[in-house]
Amino acid sequence: MNDLEKYFNANEGRLIAKWKHYFEIYDRHFSRFKGTDVCVLEIGVYQGGSLQMWKEYFGNESNIYGVDINPNTAILRDDDFEIFIGDQADRQFLQSLIKNIPRIDILIDDGGHLMEQQIATFEELYSHISPNGIYLCEDLHSSYWKRFGGGYKNLNSYIEYSKNFIDYINAWHSREKAKYDITEFTKSTYSLHYYDSMLIIEKRKMDQPFIIENNGKSEVQSFDFKKDKKHMKSLKRMKSLIKRLKNSIKNRLYYYITSILY
Repeated sequence: MNDLEKYFNANEGRLIAKWKHYFEIYDRHFSRFKGTDVCVLEIGVYQGGSLQMWKEYFGNESNIYGVDINPNTAILRDDDFEIFIGDQADRQFLQSLIKNIPRIDILIDDGGHLMEQQIATFEELYSHISPNGIYLCEDLHSSYWKRFGGGYKNLNSYIEYSKNFIDYINAWHSREKAKYDITEFTKSTYSLHYYDSMLIIEKRKMDQPFIIENNGKSEVQSFDFKKDKKHMKSLKRMKSLIKRLKNSIKNRLYYYITSILY
């Protein structure tokens, strides 16, 4: 049982509502920030219990911020965290957050779960997350519910929208540049982690990947297929040779079989 689960089970403060399997996922990705001055922004305050939980988990040096559309949640403000009132589908409001928060190391989207809200939040705030920060969108099962603007295989759902991220992080390898350009997302995103009802994206500065070879003598060499023209020409010649060889074998086999039959 990790520290978050222990806190939740012993909680005597404000109400916390989370899916049980979330706690293991939180700890897996958040533990490296414990005891630091991490800046955490959680969208969706509810009754403030999770904000208290984050403060306890990350420690006294942490900076905790909440966002909620309900103006009544403003009374939950205290010395441990700040709360901003606004609609996460309002892009101007999201932009204003950037001016009021020194930085965002961890963004937790646990807001209204509507498709337009989740997409707007990602598009407006992802680029402002720290270079080694984390973006988390939870309760993604709403992507399968029509009343939230989703539905199975609905192209307007956040799930379908986020599947494009898989192409974006692999854009280095695409030969269809018109479709898969290397973007800031490609150059700043390290990994995608899909869980039941949750997506976590870990950021990190990324350079173009390259292959390394070891010849068994601890002599590691690297090369780039796209830049190594000699290698590419050699590879093309080899492919052509293999193709001709296959055709030759097929032809010889055909003539051999027909000669036996006829």
